[in-house]
Amino acid sequence: MRKTLCLARRDYLAAVRTKGFIIGILVFPLMMGGSGIAMVLLKGQVDTKDKRVAVIDRSGAVAPALISAAEERNRTALLDPKSGKKVKPAYVVEIVAPEDGDPTAQRLELSEKVRAGELHGFLEIGPEVLHPGGDPARARITYYAKNAALDEVREWMGMPLNQHLRRTRLMAAGMDAGTVEGLMRWTPIEGLGLVSVDASGKVQEARRAGEAEAILVPFGMAMIMFMMIMMGAIPQLQSVMEEKTQRIAEVLLGSITPFQFMMGKVIAGLGVTVTASSIYVIVGILAARRFGVADYVPYAMLPWFFAYMLLAIAMLGSMLAALGAACNDPKEAQALTMPALMPVMIPIFIAMPVLQQPHTTFATVMSLVPPFTPMLMLLRQSVPGGVPGWQPWAGLAGVVLCTLLAVWAGGRIFRVGILTQGSAPRLGNLVRWAVKG
Repeated sequence: MRKTLCLARRDYLAAVRTKGFIIGILVFPLMMGGSGIAMVLLKGQVDTKDKRVAVIDRSGAVAPALISAAEERNRTALLDPKSGKKVKPAYVVEIVAPEDGDPTAQRLELSEKVRAGELHGFLEIGPEVLHPGGDPARARITYYAKNAALDEVREWMGMPLNQHLRRTRLMAAGMDAGTVEGLMRWTPIEGLGLVSVDASGKVQEARRAGEAEAILVPFGMAMIMFMMIMMGAIPQLQSVMEEKTQRIAEVLLGSITPFQFMMGKVIAGLGVTVTASSIYVIVGILAARRFGVADYVPYAMLPWFFAYMLLAIAMLGSMLAALGAACNDPKEAQALTMPALMPVMIPIFIAMPVLQQPHTTFATVMSLVPPFTPMLMLLRQSVPGGVPGWQPWAGLAGVVLCTLLAVWAGGRIFRVGILTQGSAPRLGNLVRWAVKG
């Protein structure tokens, strides 16, 4: 055991004392959450140039309402209330008389103006939009722009246009303006948690459920788990392969057994991930307290997080170390990298469906498959409301058993592969080495 710990200490210090480790600690969060960080940093970087939009109103009854809505928006939403600085572009809506003789030519003309930068886009309103008849094409509202699918002007137009259409249709049915306004009132639905009782027996009112608690916290914990596996387990394949090809392993095996060699590598990986994850957790808690969102920190989930993470590193690290021992050159290691990543990538691919529907049969079964349990069960447990109490323990038991099996099989493969030269790491060879040792 002493020799195993000495090897683990050597590899651990070699990893954490490098600039690469420090850079990795800083870069990994940027890689995982770079898009969100960029959105926050660039929140104020908005193109405030006025956007001119032409409207072809073939119904003759909608465009004025759109102009009024744009003027109201320009009056109230363009300036920052604190600084008075313009933070949003003005929408300038202009009416274009429809060309009934050749509408295609008119669309082409306006499209050329958009390409030339004279217009941001143009809207075409069908002649029967107020009272749709048998021809759906005559009741269409179409928007033309360079990037219409993601255009914020198109998204904004939907609300005032449909409000005006509903109001006009109700008034045409004989309702007065006051009644129509009452019918058109929009009442949002507030999302709250559940009412509870504290330790003293006092009823606690339900707390507002936010997106941070429902999405960011579970997904954030799963991504940290992903980063730790990438940092502590995945490098084992390349590291062992290099020590084998450079004959370092032969020197080390003069004083330690192959199993001690492999476990030293795995324990070093565990140490690296514990160090990095502790930094992330401590910094995250301090940041949450600093910004007044400490209530979102899932303290009850931290023991589960570390338990799942350590077992995942031991399970995947031992298998990857065994694969590295079976490789003879970097090309073979590179060919095995993608298959080795599948137990880590599959949970990431299905994370969002599991997060949205954590209690479906699919989510439950996938979270009980040992290679996927650490990330998926943690994700499901972090969702408000959690999961049935038996599932985390069943998942943990499965991971423990799978880890023991992986360490046993990995040790047998490692013992043969580390001293074998010229034998390709085929599946048949790996199975034979695991069975026969």
